[in-house]
Formats: sequence, C-alpha cells, structure tokens
Amino acid sequence: MIPFHRFLIGTAILFCVGFAAYAFVAYRASGAGSDLAFAVAFAVAGGALGYYLKNLNRFLHR
Repeated sequence: MIPFHRFLIGTAILFCVGFAAYAFVAYRASGAGSDLAFAVAFAVAGGALGYYLKNLNRFLHR
C-alpha cells in the first residue's frame, strides 16, 4: 500500500508543479494577481508534498 501512496503523492507533486508553471505563464501574459497567487500557492503545495514524500517513513513512524 505504501508504494501506491508514494505514486499518488508523486503524481500530485507533478500536478502542482505543472499547474504552478501554467499559472505563472498566465500571469506573465495577463498580469492578473490571481494567476500569481495560484502559481505561488501551487508551488508551495508542491514543495510541501515533496517534503512529505521525502520524509514519508518518518511520518509513518517506520
């Protein structure tokens, strides 16, 4: 079950990073603050998920 959890977290990281890049490109094109907020929020979420994935064994007390 743990390998599948790692896979799901990995795909969530890829989604967050991809969407952050997309939102940043949209911000560069439009200059809308909401696009920048989305880019920053999803980049932070991707970083947090990356930290979680790296330290998964510690979080599971293994």
